[in-house]
Amino acid sequence: MAYIFFFYIYISLLGLAVGSFLNCIIHRLKTKESFLLKRSYCPYCKHTLGFWDLIPVLSFFILGGKCRYCKKPISLQYPLVELSTGILFVVVSYYSFQELPITGYSFLVTIFRLLVTSFLIIVFVYDLKHYIIPDKVIYPAIFISFLYNFLYSKSYIMNSICSALGVALFFLLIFFVSRGKWLGFGDVKLAFLMGLFLGFPQILVALFSAFFLGAIIGVGLILAGKKKLKSEVPFGPFLVTGTFIALFWSNCLVDWYLQFFLL
Repeated sequence: MAYIFFFYIYISLLGLAVGSFLNCIIHRLKTKESFLLKRSYCPYCKHTLGFWDLIPVLSFFILGGKCRYCKKPISLQYPLVELSTGILFVVVSYYSFQELPITGYSFLVTIFRLLVTSFLIIVFVYDLKHYIIPDKVIYPAIFISFLYNFLYSKSYIMNSICSALGVALFFLLIFFVSRGKWLGFGDVKLAFLMGLFLGFPQILVALFSAFFLGAIIGVGLILAGKKKLKSEVPFGPFLVTGTFIALFWSNCLVDWYLQFFLL
């Protein structure tokens, strides 16, 4: 069983490295710079960063949370995204191989889920920071999800398409009724992606979780004086969180719900 241990060590290290790359994408989506052709640099002094400045998580602590060159503080976003990506990569991989026997197909499913996970992490952070879900992220994620379902999950494709259209139309109705005040059009596109990725009935668990968490945290922020009743709160992070809750625990939650209300 030692090979399984080393496999998950490899997945965690891969996740940390991908998380570092996702941080780069998140930053350069805002500055509209290439995240492939230009080396990483300090956002304050613009100094090009070396290898020892870019070790995921470790560099943050080695440098004391400050840039080596200008001593300005490094945002906590960087180690948190790297660490979160590493953890999610391990959990997604573990869940996939528990759900399916270890075959070439299960590896394909895992790669697909890790790709979508990476897109969702970008959406979570970018919407939390800038109150917008970038099309450059959501459209490729939708395309990859549709292509995967079309090529490798044809028995499931009608379920995913109907789920995507149904939840997107529901969100579109909310968008038009509220004139964009309750949620943005980016949330409509994110909901479509969630439907493609999760299908039915997992999408219902994701939506319930997102609205439930959004309500609790929104009320908490108002009671704490951090937000007012009419303050804008990005909904994308709650939708992303709901997606992961549904991916990992939808079966348990559905079973609990049925037992609770049928008894």
